[in-house]
Amino acid sequence: MIVALRSCACHPGKLAMMEFFEPLPSLDASGRADAGVVKAWRKTARQSLLRRRLAIDDVQHARWSVAIHAHLLGALRNVAGMTIAVYWPYRREFDPRPLAAELAAKGAICALPVVATPKAPLVFREWREGAPLVSGEHGIPVPAAGREVSPDVVLAPLIGFDTLGYRLGYGTGYFDRTLGALGNRPVSVGVGFGVGRIDSIYPQPHDVPLDFIVTECGICASAAGGRLTSGGAKEMRAFGAPCAPPSGGARPLQ
Repeated sequence: MIVALRSCACHPGKLAMMEFFEPLPSLDASGRADAGVVKAWRKTARQSLLRRRLAIDDVQHARWSVAIHAHLLGALRNVAGMTIAVYWPYRREFDPRPLAAELAAKGAICALPVVATPKAPLVFREWREGAPLVSGEHGIPVPAAGREVSPDVVLAPLIGFDTLGYRLGYGTGYFDRTLGALGNRPVSVGVGFGVGRIDSIYPQPHDVPLDFIVTECGICASAAGGRLTSGGAKEMRAFGAPCAPPSGGARPLQ
């Protein structure tokens, strides 16, 4: 099902959870113009949104994960010969590893991100289930070996996301830096739970908007996405969720 993002507030359990946490404060015009203020705000927002995710109970987490898996599998239909970058789940993120196994069975090449050089763009190493792993950044497993590949689609985990399709991650900037270095050519898909939705992350010049956001409620097209770094239109056929009304594809974030 592909729906508008505003319906992500439709689950009673989620509404109760959202009410449990204090709303995030907004920034006035002077705060939005001050990079230091925005950075401090993001740190607070990140901690609050992470608490929301960690508070999801196991039953709800499993139910929402099944829905996200189905949405992604439906959008990634014709993947033979494509390279799909997934991620190793961390701190109760959606787990894309079963999805990667299904995509590989359909002929896709799957890859995991690796911090090869601190503060440099990520590299993506080919990975299959059962391949040897070593401990990487934050102790997250990464392929011990494997050729470096250039992904057609990048799945990026979300702590938070806003109505324009900007992502709030762990604050290291690796995904933005990587997409920028790649000319923003891969189709970028943010993956997370609807409790991470906020009005704005107050995007800065270095932030790169994602093309799509996928939550348990569906797939939503980013209003700010779909463009190469050069400004040209992006080839989006790798991800089968065109920017169209619900009868034909993804609706814009609202």
